[in-house]
Amino acid sequence: MRESAAERHDRLLTLVRERGTARVADLATLLGVSPVTARRDVEALAGRGLLDRVHGQVSWPGRQSEPGAGRSGEGLVLGLLAPSATYYFAEVIRGAHEAAARAGARLILRISDYRPEEDRARAEGLLAAGAEGLLVAPGWRGPEDKLAYGDWPAELPVPAVLLERRADPGSPLDGLDRVVSDHGHGVLLALRHLLGLGHGTPLLVARADSPTALAVRTGYTEALAALGVEAPGPVIASVPADQDPEGFARAVRALHEAVTSGRASAALVHNDVDAIEIVRRLADLGVKVPEDLALIAYDDEVAALADTPLTAVAPPKRQVGRHATELLVERLTGAHTPDEEPARRHLSLLPRLRVRSSCGAPRSPLTPGPF
Repeated sequence: MRESAAERHDRLLTLVRERGTARVADLATLLGVSPVTARRDVEALAGRGLLDRVHGQVSWPGRQSEPGAGRSGEGLVLGLLAPSATYYFAEVIRGAHEAAARAGARLILRISDYRPEEDRARAEGLLAAGAEGLLVAPGWRGPEDKLAYGDWPAELPVPAVLLERRADPGSPLDGLDRVVSDHGHGVLLALRHLLGLGHGTPLLVARADSPTALAVRTGYTEALAALGVEAPGPVIASVPADQDPEGFARAVRALHEAVTSGRASAALVHNDVDAIEIVRRLADLGVKVPEDLALIAYDDEVAALADTPLTAVAPPKRQVGRHATELLVERLTGAHTPDEEPARRHLSLLPRLRVRSSCGAPRSPLTPGPF
């Protein structure tokens, strides 16, 4: 199977992290790609703050504290386990890195590549590297992964904070601190916006291969109930177009049929990459966005870069990383009353809706919260 750009980026980040500094030409050789591809990858990752680039070389971002920033975590070593260093989690990592730098702490990273069976070993690697506390986003894809590999973070010998992962009530993980995006709120914002523009109930087109995708699906059901409306049809199951071309084509055909039959004039699509490709393929079939279909994407990673800029729900990814790191530093530095251990916290951060061209509404930079 051909390696995706995201997988190649993860390999590149791993190489730089292990070496500290590397020449771009050497990275091209190690990755088995052309120098042009390596330079393009390096520029993309440096632009997201995941690498530092100087004179043909790249290095892992160093410790940099802002002038006057607090130093309560001076000398701490924090570990971060993430399923990916690209797309959604790139911003989470960036927020964590910024918060660690402000506290004077060092952040070290391990990537699981969505292999939850390896999460525990990678976490042990972080501890062996000196991590005194961990930020943990297990590489679960579905409920079966959580069931099979869900309890080990609760057994860690150091403080841990879950990132963008919810625990089942009453489970060992439920007693950990966690910081998550409230995807249900994000879905509700999208549906309210489209209904407010005069559309019937929007359809949902969504994957089922990640915790975010599953949370969007659950949020859709809850939003329909909260708004007192019924879906115009079942959720249209989407899949990665590069991994299952026929499955993705079926999803496009299902949405096309819903629009041309008059069942739906609006849709919410998870995620941006799928939404951009769906818009292109619908146009080939004679359905235009936003003229025939008002569309909102979920994630807001690349939605603004589409030919028709996509209105998108934007989870507060960077702030998730930032708040989780601040919480972990607080746990490690004992920044609380000596005779009272602070209560564990489950912090939910609210997504925002960024209105662009694809829903046919007047353009605005951000909508506020519920309206």
